[in-house]
Amino acid sequence: MSTEVLSDVLSTVRLTGAVFFEVDATSPWVAEAPPSAELAHLVLPGAQHVIEYHIIVEGSCWIGRVEDGQVVDLERVGPGSIVMFPHGDQHVMSSAPDMRTEPAFGIFHPEDRAARPPYVLTPGEGGADGAKLICGFLGCDRAPFNPLIEALPRTLRIRGCLSDESGWLRGLINAILTESKARRPGGEGVLARLSELVFIEVVRLYAESLPTTASGWLPALADPHVGRALRLIHGDPARSWSLNTLAREVGVSRSVLAERFTASLGTPPMTYLQNWRMQIAEGLLLGGATKIAQIAETVGYESEAAFSRAFKRCTGVSPAGRRSATRRPAGAVAGPS
Repeated sequence: MSTEVLSDVLSTVRLTGAVFFEVDATSPWVAEAPPSAELAHLVLPGAQHVIEYHIIVEGSCWIGRVEDGQVVDLERVGPGSIVMFPHGDQHVMSSAPDMRTEPAFGIFHPEDRAARPPYVLTPGEGGADGAKLICGFLGCDRAPFNPLIEALPRTLRIRGCLSDESGWLRGLINAILTESKARRPGGEGVLARLSELVFIEVVRLYAESLPTTASGWLPALADPHVGRALRLIHGDPARSWSLNTLAREVGVSRSVLAERFTASLGTPPMTYLQNWRMQIAEGLLLGGATKIAQIAETVGYESEAAFSRAFKRCTGVSPAGRRSATRRPAGAVAGPS
């Protein structure tokens, strides 16, 4: 797969990580996480989208996603498993199936104001059927265009992460365990970086597990023609690309490229290019330091007016409106853009 494109997406969508909880549970126990949109302001303020993941270090537990009030994708997972919810879905973890509870928002406000994450939780009633978990969060931009998140399943499980064959992932998990126990200065920053690396490695393992016949953004990175087109787009998004020039660089006809690209990604090459330009522009607008005219040039538009029209067509708001919204005090009412 093309790590250049994956790295570009990860940096552009501003991936950030945090490790918040060490859980030492004893049976019977149950914990339920609300949709991550309801937690974002508590765990990673400023993040557009939050992913939650759980590393089962010892023991086992049941983990399932909640959909329309019902638990789905329920499975028992053992030590060395990582379960992620890339789309931020509500989910439940428990010592036995068919257990539910209310989400506990209070755990994000520990009674000890001096306490620093990762916070230690000990749910349960002292039974022998226990589990030890590390629970973390990842924040990123999702709008206007994050092809990686859209490419991931609603529940992502990776097993055997503590085996001798798991390689780098085992080392990352052990580093998280060591750092969380050490409580050294700068530990939160170290844990955040380790959390991001765990996510990247899980994505790579998931991509490598997909069948060769699979479609979607991740398999497309390995396609000789679609993958090259993606590398060209991400390598120089400001270039005045047309379907003709892109196909010529890839080495196929425009009809072949358009057909393969659309079949793999569900969108034509030029639409993908425009969406990715808008994602880059979104990040620059959120940064606040770059003038809108400079952003327009950076993402390949000859005029600020043309860029503003394209941005509003893609996002529903003008670049100026998007920037002012990020600066508006809490509680202020947005005006028309």
